[in-house]
This record gives sequence, structure tokens and C-alpha cells, in this order.
Amino acid sequence: MTMLPPHLRLAITPLAPPGSVVAGEHFRFTILTEHLMRCEYSPSGVFEDRATQTVVNRNLPTPDFRVHREGERVQVFTNAFHLDYSGGEFTPTNLSVQELTGGYHSVWRPGEEPDSKFADYLGLRTQLGGTARTLDAVDGACELEKGLANSLGITSLDDSHSLALTDDGWVAQRPEGNLDFYVFAHGRNYGEAVRDFYRISGPQPVLPRYALGNWWSRYHDYTQDEYQQLVERFEDERLPFSVAVVDMDWHLTDIDEKYGAGWTGYTWNTELFPDHVAFLAWLHEHGLKVSLNVHPADGIRAFEEAYPAVAEAMGIDPASELPASFDFADPRFIRAYFEHVHHPMEAEGVDFWWLDWQQGSHSRIPGLDPLWMLNHLHFLDSGRDGRRPLTFSRYAGPGSHRYPVGFSGDTVISWASLDFQPYFTATASNIGYGWWSHDIGGHMFGTKDDELATRWVQFGAFSPVNRLHSSNGIFNGKEPWRFGPVARQVMGDFLRLRHRMLPWLFTENVESSRGLYPLVRPMYWSDPDEISAYQCTNQYWFGRDLLVCPITTPVVSGTRRAAARMWLPEGSWTDLFTNLTYRGGRAVTMHRAIHQIPVLARAGAIIPMTPEDELGVQNPSRLELHVVAGADGSYTLVEDDERAQPREARTRITWSQTTGDLVVHPAEGDLDVVAGVRHVTAHLHGAGDVQVINLGEVTTAAGAAGCFDGALETDNQTEQRIFDFLDEAEIAIFTKEQALQLVKRHPTPGSRYAALCELRGLDHDTLAVLRELLLAVE
Repeated sequence: MTMLPPHLRLAITPLAPPGSVVAGEHFRFTILTEHLMRCEYSPSGVFEDRATQTVVNRNLPTPDFRVHREGERVQVFTNAFHLDYSGGEFTPTNLSVQELTGGYHSVWRPGEEPDSKFADYLGLRTQLGGTARTLDAVDGACELEKGLANSLGITSLDDSHSLALTDDGWVAQRPEGNLDFYVFAHGRNYGEAVRDFYRISGPQPVLPRYALGNWWSRYHDYTQDEYQQLVERFEDERLPFSVAVVDMDWHLTDIDEKYGAGWTGYTWNTELFPDHVAFLAWLHEHGLKVSLNVHPADGIRAFEEAYPAVAEAMGIDPASELPASFDFADPRFIRAYFEHVHHPMEAEGVDFWWLDWQQGSHSRIPGLDPLWMLNHLHFLDSGRDGRRPLTFSRYAGPGSHRYPVGFSGDTVISWASLDFQPYFTATASNIGYGWWSHDIGGHMFGTKDDELATRWVQFGAFSPVNRLHSSNGIFNGKEPWRFGPVARQVMGDFLRLRHRMLPWLFTENVESSRGLYPLVRPMYWSDPDEISAYQCTNQYWFGRDLLVCPITTPVVSGTRRAAARMWLPEGSWTDLFTNLTYRGGRAVTMHRAIHQIPVLARAGAIIPMTPEDELGVQNPSRLELHVVAGADGSYTLVEDDERAQPREARTRITWSQTTGDLVVHPAEGDLDVVAGVRHVTAHLHGAGDVQVINLGEVTTAAGAAGCFDGALETDNQTEQRIFDFLDEAEIAIFTKEQALQLVKRHPTPGSRYAALCELRGLDHDTLAVLRELLLAVE
């Protein structure tokens, strides 16, 4: 018995219903869903019924399937796949699974990933990728591990080498020589493949509301006074933050060399923080949760304040000064580590931990990665008091989505690194990993560049977790006031926007966990048959109704805009920054000045936000409802009390495109978790100038209604937009005048564009911006 406390034991349901199993002496096939099966081979005939590090639930309803046996040959059929097995240890010649909606390439065999040269010819991948353990020292792109999305419609997850989870919360070796594959035959319904993965590995947890705000982090030896002065300046400049991360200099780092290096530490540096308890309390009073960085690899050494208690718990004579070596393969060390080191510090005010593990993947238990065990146990431990659990650490393989948030590592500051991160973030959803946190602005090296830093903050505001961070160089801070006036203003605007979006972000956080999908998703999830959906690699779904495409290249000097290519699904889409509406079902190149990025909402979308002067993390006392014209819409705002088992209020909001009526329905659920009365305004986008109506003080239990009485149809005001763009463009004035006259002279968007194409002196970049404006809805 390991004697781990009950809260460190993951809830598991590993046994599949007997009716889902087809077995022989050495093989076992478990039909988990119509599209997902488990294929096991055991030379000893002993199969694994326990949960594993990756798979914790096999108790799913038995789907419809049929079996045909003929001698040693076994065939299993569902509406989605055909399994064919002819006996013996699994090889590519005796076991195959064909996905039935794809072509003749859509066949999986053990040890072989389905592939197609046709995808290579089109410049696409067949295996669409997953994520990576870390981006440490990456300048640009890196290789990704395999995910569950294959454009041929079938792929697998090899779970043969993960450890088993025992009923007492520990890990154990599995039968030697067993093979254990999960085959995902979902066609190009990539989202459903990930949902099935969540069904067997557990859903993504709901993040605490504060985790969705802005995080401040910097590797810098702050003093207590300096950090407090920094927070006060953030407040003075109306730069909202919800998490204060204190990097490793909070603890003693200059230690006697007899103890080793100073990277690991658990004792506050009183020269920098003379009253750390008061410091933590002060941060809480200013609305900030606190995370401390730890590098746990060197364990608990004799100079630490906690050493005597840990040594006694470990059976070490404190006078010997022998270290309590880090060993997450030892339950006794784990108990001492939490009970005598972390829990007392949490009682003083630490809210969660940044686990900065960089010491490899080996431990005393063969196959146990210490990073996985740290993530697993820290996450479970953080929820022991009924709060929503949270930890912050690197990715440790499939199933790591159960332990958010992910720390992506120390990237190089460069345009190439920024350009990779939107793709990296979206692609991680192919393995269900939806809560990456990047070092926004990049971590180290590089060159100071106001435009690059600004574009990175814009991406951060529309990424899963927005955490500004940098290395310990004195010239490498990410405070907005350290940049030029334009960058400073835009950074501040986007940091404020992130907090204004918290009502919507928290709702999407809850609904994505319950609906079994990540917040950020690649475009090919919704349009798997459109090549452009694969080619627009830096664009992604953000929640259920928004498309985001961060700008990751510099502006063009003449147009003063940078370009980004987007795939727009069928329907009507309105940019929330420019109020320009586009026709979907095609790829469009967008052009944006430094203060904007493309953020498009589908027609009928409703985005609940807060006003510009309400930037806190709590459930709001005032709401701004941003409505997108073009179709009827409905949205249910979710708010709760932030407990692991929350009391929840739900407020349904509906919009009629026909009548212009907007209704805030009476809230349902536990209404005491929200304000009894709150002020509500509504903004209509995509119908000419943004219209605003004031619903006034709305009683939460009663609701209210309002009506937009202006135009409800799309009006892009194209001529005015073209004038405004040409007025800003740094091109020849005579060329501007000629271009505007051509636009006025020709009656249709197509004829206007054709005429501009013939205009001498009009460069390609300027013409591209004019094309976007002229043909947005054509």
C-alpha cells in the first residue's frame, strides 16, 4: 500500500462492459464507441484491466457492432470501421482496421501511420500533428508529436508503454510484452476523435476564472517593495492583471556550495522579501492570485526552513544534513513534500505552483516520467480544499490535458517564434491539449522590436492563457511603458480587452469542458474538405463563434498594414475591430494596421463583455452585450462561485434579426452568485455604424428587453473605408486621387476592382488592401 491521501487518487472507471469485448487467448478487442476500439495482444494471455496514465475510463455504452469468426480470423464491423485480424502477435500483415468513409488509403496497421503522397503533393500533411513537451530555446518552429487527426481519417494511440494506475492512487508496471493500441476511425471528423479521446482519458477541467485574466511574470530579482510598486503602477495605468507570478528569486539562490546549486529552493529570501506573508496578503488585497516558480529536482536540503520536518518524516537525522532527495517514485517523500513544504506555504497565501521541471524523464520506477507525476499529483493536491484545481507545468504526453495550465518554455524573441505559436497552439488540440500558456513577447535573446512585441501581446489576448514573461536581462522587460507610445497604447488596449472578455471567456471555458472540445481549434476541424482550411495555419476557432488570425509578420511600409490569410466558413462574418462584414465559403487575405488583428464573429453571435472601466475578475456588476447582425442568435452566460462543485447561474440572451429585439431572459440557477441588479448595454455590429442601446438597470431574476431601431442589414460603407485607407497610405498622392476617382466612377465592386488593376503606379500591396475592402461581401 502506498498510503497516499485520498485526494491524491484520481477517479477512475477502467473496466469496459463485457458486451463491448471480443477476445481470444492472446488478443482482446474492446469496441469503445462506433469509431474507437482498443486492440490488445498479450503473449501471456494476461490483459490490462487497470487504468493507465493516459486512459482512465473504458466504461462507455456498448455500441452496435457485429463479429464474424472463421478459424483464427476475426472480423469486427461497425458503421465506421472494419477490423480484420488473422491471429498471432500484431503485425502490419495480420491486423488491419479500415475506416469505411475514406478511400483505399484509410487503413491502419500496427506500427504504421496511414500516409498519402497526394497530401504531400498539395503541400499538406497526412498526420496533422499534436504538440511538444517544450519550446525551450526554440527560434521559430519545432517538430510536433503525433496527434489524433489524420487527413486519411484513421490513426492510433499506442498506450503499450504507459504505467497502470492502481486503486490506491499509485502507478505500477504492466504485463511484459503486451501491445495496447487505441484506433480512432473517425474519418475527417477530427473534433469527434478528440471527444472520444476525452471520453476515455477524462475531460479538460474548468479553469478558475482568474486564470483567464492577464498574468504578469518576469525572471527578475524583485524586492518586496519593487513588486508592490510595479502592481501599483499597473493599477495607475489601468493595466489589469489577475495572476502575479514570482520567478525563482523569491527563494534563496546564493547558497553554500556544499549544498549544490541554488535553482531548487523553498525558503523565502528575506533580503528581498522581509515579510513575505504580508506581501502575499497585499497581492490578494489587490485582486491578484499568486504563483511561485519552483525547480524541484534537488529536493529538500539542510539549509531549508522545512528541512527538519521533512527529514524527520523521511527518517533522516537532521543533524546529518543529508538531503531529502527529490523522489516522486517514493510515496513517503511525496507526503513530506506536500505536507511539510507546500501546504504551509499555501496557508501563507501561495495559490498555485509553477513547476519548472527540466531534468529529463527518468525516475526509480522504470517508465515513470517525474514531470508526469509532478503534474498529476500537484493538480490533484491543488483541489483538496474544494477549490478549482490548477497547476502550471510542461506537457508530459497524451492525457496531460487533465492537468492545466501548460508552460510552453523559454522561446527566442523573433518574428519566427511568434509566427509558429498560433499554429502550435491550435494544433495541440489534435491531442486534446487546450490550455497552453506561452511567454508572451518571447523569453530571451532576439532584438527589441515594438511592432513584434505589440503583435505578440495581441496574440496573447486571444490565446488560451495570456502570460507576459521574459528572461532576467535588464533590457528585456515587458511592461508596456518600456515601449514607444503607439505600442504602449495598443498593448494596454489589448490587456484591458482580455479582462473585458472574461464573462465570455469563462462561459466558453465551462462549455468547452462540458462539450468535450478545446477553446482553440484548427480550422480544418469544421471544414475538413477545404484545402484552405489546412493552409491557413495561423488561424483558429476561439470559442464557438469567433475566428482569430493573429498578425505574425511586419507591416508593409506603404499600406501601413500587415497581411494574414484566413479561411471563412460558409455564412456571414463580421470583424469586431473594423466592423467590416465578409461573405464566407472562401479564403480572404486580411490587412490590419498595428492596432488591430482579424477577429471575426459569425452572424448572430452574442459576446457578453464588461465595460471599459470594469476590469476585475469577479462576476460583473455591469455587462456589455456585443451582438453581430445577419442572423438570429442565442447565448447563455455562465457564472458561478468558483468552487470545484460550483453553484451556478445561467442567463440566456436572444437576438432577432427580423425585429431587432434583444432579450435578456431571467437568470436561472443559484442567483446569489451574481449581482441582483446590473447595468446592461448592447452594441450591434455588422449593420453600418455600431449601434448602442441602453437596457438600464436589469434585475437578474426578471430580465429585460430592448430593440435596435436602426438599420439591421449589412452596410460596409465601402467608399468611406477606401477613402480612409488611401488617406493613411504612404503612396503617391496622385495615385491615391486616381484610385478614388476610379472607385467613384464604376458602379459595382467587380468593375471597380478591374479598373484598379489597370491603374499604373498602384502597387501590389495597396491593390490587395483595396481588393479586401471592395470584395468583402461579393
